[in-house]
Amino acid sequence: MAEHFDLVVIGAGSAARHGAEMAAREYGARVALIERERWGGGCPNVACRPTKAYLVAAELMHDVRRHAAERGIDLPEPTIDLARTVAWKDSLRRSQDSWVELLEDQGYGVFSGQATFVDAHTVRVGDDELTGDRILIATGGRTAVPPIPGIEMIDWIDHISALELTEVPESLLIVGGGPVGLEFAQIFARFGSRVTIVNRDDQIAARADTEAANELQAALEDEGIEVVLDDSVMAFFDDEGGIGARLSDRTMTVSHVLLASGRAPNVEELGLDKVGVEVDRSGISVDEHQRTTAEGIWAAGDVAAGPWFTPTAQYQARVAVNDMFGDGSRRADYSILPTSIFTDPELAGVGLTEAEAREQRFDVEVVKHPVSAVTRAQYTGAKRGVYKIVFDRGSRMVLGIHVVSRGASDVVGALTVALRRGVNVDDLAQIHHIYPSYSEGVKAAAEKALAKA
Repeated sequence: MAEHFDLVVIGAGSAARHGAEMAAREYGARVALIERERWGGGCPNVACRPTKAYLVAAELMHDVRRHAAERGIDLPEPTIDLARTVAWKDSLRRSQDSWVELLEDQGYGVFSGQATFVDAHTVRVGDDELTGDRILIATGGRTAVPPIPGIEMIDWIDHISALELTEVPESLLIVGGGPVGLEFAQIFARFGSRVTIVNRDDQIAARADTEAANELQAALEDEGIEVVLDDSVMAFFDDEGGIGARLSDRTMTVSHVLLASGRAPNVEELGLDKVGVEVDRSGISVDEHQRTTAEGIWAAGDVAAGPWFTPTAQYQARVAVNDMFGDGSRRADYSILPTSIFTDPELAGVGLTEAEAREQRFDVEVVKHPVSAVTRAQYTGAKRGVYKIVFDRGSRMVLGIHVVSRGASDVVGALTVALRRGVNVDDLAQIHHIYPSYSEGVKAAAEKALAKA
């Protein structure tokens, strides 16, 4: 006999756990969680948290190498023991048994295995059948494997397997110039790899403001990372023990290839066709309430079409649960969405890019301030970076803020509410800022708008 729940959640990552917690806490729902592979999901186990741990290690290595001597600190040239870095990274993670214990202690029904739909309200997991008044699909995504001839013949790595390497690659080709590719490019370049990024678009970080993206590219190139734009890998082949890669006008040989050109939703084994849930290349089709095309089934996180970030996964789960149990007043809105790439310098932005603002026919004005002129940045000799404010000339309303600097994620994140409330560029110029901090670059840029006015 099937066990019944108010909500059955397929997955155990950020969206799944956030949705389960909200349903149980705010609505007293009886919730089941199903996971086939990785309790806790990607973010704490193999994505956000461990990747940022590696970025911290790489930044420390870089700063010791570049700044220790000038500051009167005598240290030998730093070297990396990657096996010890892996062990440190693993020590920061919760074990799988601990995840299961935690979720059981929170009162959820916990089921391990592959979930498959029997009908719109019934899911089979191994020998168990679960029925639910509502079902949330939150199975996440995985690395998309591009259809490059010869790719099936090479041992490529991705953000998961890269974190398990115990030796630093001699040379690394990264396919894709988005956040994952850029962060791993800098990690391994600072660890000692010769790194090349191949990006099919004409700028890295395709969704970022172009000027900000170009500033980050220059910073990476200053560290010896080669960035190839507007090109693709045409084929892979074996090349005397290395991996050969043919681009449009050159051939190169590397020791490792890291795929970072996209994500694919985890949907194949769910049996969604049985229940009428539509899927396209972007993921499960959802409306502004995270409803799928099947009554009583919602989707959130990387499996659903929409922005693929941990905070948006949690946000989508809140929207979905509000629609399931509440008044349905919440709707997914990404018009003011802060994002960051955690390279050094970081690239962070919120609101419209300059190009987007012009496309939307605002009377666009732009002011900028270089990071090199900010006192805090001078302590690390930063030469690359920018604070950029995009605003409407007539209303003075800020449309977007884009920062390339250390601490950019904190600066931009703190300004998100201001943009949501319709902040005026003159307000940014006239309020108090902390000195010396990275945030004062925003004030300095805004003051140029006052001067222009």
